[in-house]
Formats: sequence, C-alpha cells, structure tokens
Amino acid sequence: MLKSMTGFGRVEQAVGDKTFLIDIKSLNGKQFELNLKMPAFLKPFEFEIRTILSKGLNRGTIDCTISLKETGSAKPVSINTDLAKAYFKPISELSASLKLDAAHVLSTLLKLPEVITPTGETLSDQEWVQFQKLLKAAIDDLNSHRLEEGKSLKVDLITRIANILSQQEEIIKLEPLRKQKIKEGLVKILEENVGKDSYDGNRLEQELIYYIEKIDLSEEQVRLKNHCDYFMTLIADAEEGKGKKLSFILQEIGREINTTGAKAYDSNIQKCVVMMKDELEKAKEQVLNVL
Repeated sequence: MLKSMTGFGRVEQAVGDKTFLIDIKSLNGKQFELNLKMPAFLKPFEFEIRTILSKGLNRGTIDCTISLKETGSAKPVSINTDLAKAYFKPISELSASLKLDAAHVLSTLLKLPEVITPTGETLSDQEWVQFQKLLKAAIDDLNSHRLEEGKSLKVDLITRIANILSQQEEIIKLEPLRKQKIKEGLVKILEENVGKDSYDGNRLEQELIYYIEKIDLSEEQVRLKNHCDYFMTLIADAEEGKGKKLSFILQEIGREINTTGAKAYDSNIQKCVVMMKDELEKAKEQVLNVL
C-alpha cells in the first residue's frame, strides 16, 4: 500500500448548536508542518487538535481551516476594539488611495476575522468528544484521497524500476562483448606501437586479466539487482510511511548506476547507463510525494 502526501479532506457537521466546516489540504514535505486556522473559542483545544492532526496525517505540509457556520441563533457577542483599530488604519488608507467612499469602513471592519466573537462561547466536554470525531472524519477523507493518489504513484514507480532492470539486462548481454573489445583494442595498440612479434603474449594475458578485473561490472550489477528487488518488495508491503525508505534505496541504486558508468568504457553500455539515470531521476521526483 502506497500513500501520496497530496490530498484534500472536507467535513461539515453540527456539534451541539454549532455547525463546523473543516477543510484539510496536504502537500508534500520532509516533516509534519501544520498551518492551522480556527475560531478563537477553540484555542483552549489547540494542542489536542494539533496532536490529532499529526497522528492522523503523519507527514506533509498541512493547511487546516476550521470554520463555524452561522446557525441563526442569537448569542451575546464582544467586539475586539484593539484589533478593529489595528485594521482601521490600513483599510482607511486603502480606501483613500482608491478614492472610495469611507462610509462603509465600519461594516467592513465588523466582517474581519476575530473582530466580533461570541461571548463566553466554548465547547462542553460532550461537544469536544463529538468535535474530535468530526476532525478524524476529515482526516479519514483526506487519507482516502492520499490512497487514490498513491495507486498512481505506485504504478509509475514500478514502471521506472522495471525500466532500470530492463537496461541492466542489456548491460549483462553487452558485458562479454565489452571485454573482447578491450582485449582487441590493447592488442591493436601494442601491434601498432611495439610490433606484432615484439611483446610477450603471456604477459599480455596477465595484464589483461588484472585490467579486466579492475573494471568488472558484476558486483555492481548484483547490488543493483538486489536494491531494485528490495524497492519492489517495499512498495508491495502494507507498511505505511515508507517514502523516506524508498528515497534511501533510490540513492543506493544511483550509486551502483554511477559506478557502472564510470567503469564501463563502452559506448553501448554508457547509453544504457544514461537511460537508467533518466528513469532514476523520474523515480526520485515521484518518491518525494510518497508518504
């Protein structure tokens, strides 16, 4: 099971005599980063709300907006005069610069966030329990979207790794030809510069064995295959929150690809390495979105 860090959740429901609208949006991020907007009377519960969101969403850049919808019931209110005064100056200056009628400044002020707040409004213990269920429902809605996004990510990542393994198979086919080309090239250089009968054939064979062992690709190909297999196994696993692990495995895959390219000394193998690097970069971009 693979989850994307991208998703959106929304729930609207009444809690007691209050109707809440909760919107949660999630984007990719290295850690859990939360931007929380909510009515002032929920401030006493802020720590608990943040904890619920953190446990339910795990990782990502989260925007959560909790709104209280109008119910039509009349309640005593208080006006935050200090906040209204702080809003007044920039709004008046903007009104003057745009040559607008200043008669509507007061009505604008009263509509701004937190200027008018219900007096003494809060949640009872029973309402708080109901609100937690509502918040978790919004989290569940977002996580269902994450799962749907994760299905697309899974298909794409499997395709990228399969393409890397396909190029590796080509390298394995080219490897015997590469060794033969290296041998023929060295013999040609010796014949052109020393003479066909002027070098020791046995010594040449010894040097070739040493040289070919130094640029042998078999160890890199074994490790590359193991890393790719582990990547595929981890993707299919039911574990959640494996985005970082997948990223680490891709780093190891990249090391083996780079070493293969450095030791190749063959244009056809280098073409395969370039194709593998291209697939690897695409996989790295996608894995950034994995939870």
